[in-house]
Amino acid sequence: MKYGATLVALAGIASAREIPIYSGEVAKREVPQEHSHEAILRATNIALKLNNPLNILDAVFALLGNAAAATGAPEVENLDCLQQIVADQAFTNAKEAGDLDLQVNAILFRALERNTLQVGLASVLCNETAVNPEIANIQQHQDPASPEAVNNAAIELEVAKSLASIGADPLLALQSATFPPGEIGDPTAAGNTCNDENDAVGCIISLGLLTPAVSEEEIQAAVAGVEAGAGADAGADEDAACEEEDANEDVNQDADDNANEDANEEATGTVNVQAFTGTLGGAAPPVVSSAGADRPFSVNGATFLNAGAAIQRSCAVQKNACANAANAGQLEGGTQQCDAQEDECRAANNLRRVRRGSARRQAGALDFGSCGSPAIQFAVGLDGRREASFQNVNTADFNHGSAQNIRIIADFTCDRLSSSCGADEATVQACEAASQAAQGASGQAAADAFNSALGVSA
Repeated sequence: MKYGATLVALAGIASAREIPIYSGEVAKREVPQEHSHEAILRATNIALKLNNPLNILDAVFALLGNAAAATGAPEVENLDCLQQIVADQAFTNAKEAGDLDLQVNAILFRALERNTLQVGLASVLCNETAVNPEIANIQQHQDPASPEAVNNAAIELEVAKSLASIGADPLLALQSATFPPGEIGDPTAAGNTCNDENDAVGCIISLGLLTPAVSEEEIQAAVAGVEAGAGADAGADEDAACEEEDANEDVNQDADDNANEDANEEATGTVNVQAFTGTLGGAAPPVVSSAGADRPFSVNGATFLNAGAAIQRSCAVQKNACANAANAGQLEGGTQQCDAQEDECRAANNLRRVRRGSARRQAGALDFGSCGSPAIQFAVGLDGRREASFQNVNTADFNHGSAQNIRIIADFTCDRLSSSCGADEATVQACEAASQAAQGASGQAAADAFNSALGVSA
């Protein structure tokens, strides 16, 4: 069975075999597989580049042998640990950004099989401890023909536990699995591998080569005692990110807040309605109000129907920039001051945090924040599958691979609406209800149930 991957598109990523490095180039190798899990690789690279203190050229180098990896990570001394270093930094960055999808992919990346020179040869394990416990308990998969492959099942279960600890779907651990075992002594050293940097889903999935060492039932049993939020404070960070991305629902119910909201929504011309002037780690990005626009408020190019949602996005962006500066040692005092500044930013605009479910529901059409339609389709041929599966129609905003279980796609869609899209609380709650409705049906009926509940069509 094949499973949908969490995708984050990164246009134009180059193969490690062809990236010019300083005065030379990485030599082409006969049997590469570093692009087999392309979706996970791309997402991890995005997270890594948010804050890259060791100047690692590209996450893909962590999947190469040490000789090639050294060219892309000249500041890393212990190349046996490069894959862990990349995953650990990517996870830290994703957590600071409040991006659950990127956290998921950093965890999956840590478990990917690293290239070796022949079929049946295991890669060297890292002898250091990662900063994040979600990464520290995971090792990379080993060549399935090697004796060390006996541990691959345990690795997938550890991945599942880490995913569950941050509130993500533990079944995504299956995405970290590797290939079927090759033949020892194969003179081509190719085994049953693939490598395609242009396959955004990952050729190991598209070609049906993904071979998990555990079943869904084994994963569910392994995570039965794991509570979301158990891994460091990632779950808490994600909750905070959802809250800070919530739209007008988070505005105070009192007269002062409503008056402020009305004033923002009545702004004319093109003006900045962000009232906060603090600059710790950089100024909050402008909240531009444009008269006459369908979505009249914007922050860094993302547009919103309501001033409250846009202001919250601006305050959250400033917080993330501040936290990145603090973690990089560019700002003294730690990240706590960044949290405090975000509260000041919200207070300056008469906004406050509310717990999910306590906000009032708006009447009328649902607001999908900065994203387009979240409709789900059910069709044959998605991601090259021979069987019918589910996937979002709008893969630009909801970039997840296809899956045969609509719950995977529906829950991803709701997470995306809550985090990256900045949808309001009413929309997120409607999406969660739509996901439950879809799970009571199958096939096209499941997709129809989800879309109907949200007032969209495929």
